[in-house]
Amino acid sequence: MKIDNRIAVRALARSLLIVLLLCIAAAQAFSQADFYKGKTIRILRGGGPGGSGEFQTRALMRVLEKHIPGHPNLLLVFVSGAAGRKAANMIYSSTPPDGLTIGSIGAGLVVGPLLGLPGSQYDLDKFIYLGSTDSGDPYVFYTKADAGWDNLAKLQAASGIRFGAHAVGHPVYVTGRMVAYLLGLKDPKFVTGFTGPEIYIAMERGELDAHATGAARFVIEKPEWIDKKSIHLHATLTVPKGRHHPKFANLPEFGSFAKSDRERKLLDMFRAFQYPRWPFIFPPGTPQEPVRIIREAIRKSFADPEFRVEFTKLMGDPPAPLNGEEVEQAIKELPRDKEVVELYKQMAGGGPLPAR
Repeated sequence: MKIDNRIAVRALARSLLIVLLLCIAAAQAFSQADFYKGKTIRILRGGGPGGSGEFQTRALMRVLEKHIPGHPNLLLVFVSGAAGRKAANMIYSSTPPDGLTIGSIGAGLVVGPLLGLPGSQYDLDKFIYLGSTDSGDPYVFYTKADAGWDNLAKLQAASGIRFGAHAVGHPVYVTGRMVAYLLGLKDPKFVTGFTGPEIYIAMERGELDAHATGAARFVIEKPEWIDKKSIHLHATLTVPKGRHHPKFANLPEFGSFAKSDRERKLLDMFRAFQYPRWPFIFPPGTPQEPVRIIREAIRKSFADPEFRVEFTKLMGDPPAPLNGEEVEQAIKELPRDKEVVELYKQMAGGGPLPAR
C-alpha cells in the first residue's frame, strides 16, 4: 500500500508539473502577442526609395508581420544619407529602445566605424542584430557600349571615365574605386548623389560612363541592356568569395587583377564587409523580450517559402539569410588588419586613389 501511495504521489506531481509548464507556455505566448498587439513597428531603411535596399526589405516585410505575435503593422520609413550611416546614427542615439523601431541599413553600416568614415557616430558592437536577408551579393562592372571600351586595353587607354555611385563609402562607390585602382585607369571620376534607378537614367543621358553594381538586381532591372549589347561587361567581384552570378560567371574576377597579397586582402576585406549584406538591427539597450520575439519572427520568415519566392522575384537571386546570432558572430569576426584597413579607407574615401 505504501508503495502504491508513493507511485500515486509521483504521478500527481508529474501531472502538476505538466500543467504548470503548459500554463507558463500559455502565459509566454499571451505576453508575446500582447506586447505587439495593436502597435506599429517602424523599419528605418538606410537609403532612398528604389534599388536593392528597398526591395530586400519589402521581401522580408511581406512575410514578417504574420510571424510576429500580435501581428503589428509594419511601416517602412526612408532615411537617406551617408550610405545608410545617417539612419544608423538615428537608431543608435535618438531612437527609444522599445522594440518598435528596426533598422535596415545595408553594408554601409559596417564600414563606417571600422574605417573611421565621417558620419559614423555609433559603436558597431553595441547594436542588437536581428538577422540579414542575404549573406553576399556578386558585383558586375560594365561601361556604355557607345564609348567603345570593349576590352581592357581600351579601358586603360581612356581618361576621365565617369563612375556613378550613391555616396562616398557606399559599396557601389567602393567597388567602382577598386575597379579603377586594380585596372590602373587614368584619372577616373566618381560622381555621387544618385539612387540606383537614377544611375541608370544618368547612363542613358550620357552623364555617366561606368557602373559597378549588384549583379542580381542589374539582371532584373536592365536585362535589355545585356540582351541588346548596349553595354560592355568587363569583370565581376564574387561576394562571398566564389559566389558568381550565373549570368557573369565567364567574366574575369577582380582578384585576377590583383598584383600583391595586400591587394588580395583588400578584396577579401570588401567581401567580409558585404557578408552580413542587409543587417537588421535594434538600438542598444532594447529589452530581451522584443529581441527574442523579433529574432524568432525573422527566423520563421526566412524559413517561409513565401519569403524565398518574393526575395528571388525582387532581387534576382535566391536568398542566403543569416539569423541574428550569425550576424552578431560575423560582426565580431570582421577583419581589422591595420595596413589593409588604411588601404580600404583610401578606397572608401573621397581623395585620390593610392599609387600601386
